[in-house]
Amino acid sequence: MVVDTDSDLYYIGALAGVDASFVTLEGADVHHARESTSTREAYIMDSKKYGVRENRKAVKVLLARIVSISLLEDVVEY
Repeated sequence: MVVDTDSDLYYIGALAGVDASFVTLEGADVHHARESTSTREAYIMDSKKYGVRENRKAVKVLLARIVSISLLEDVVEY
């Protein structure tokens, strides 16, 4: 799944759980948009096409910072 936040960070990984404060992803790629030469959409499409570039075994994302969640398989390539 793809988790967009209200910051330059976004997350791609497998949903492992949700509690009152956090969404937990496993096999996750934590990506900082400012540290990349590609656009956010291009990076996400590449992750769908080539696989998630795992850099965390697990990560918790604060619910209050999440602006959208989508399944990686629902990302439309253009």
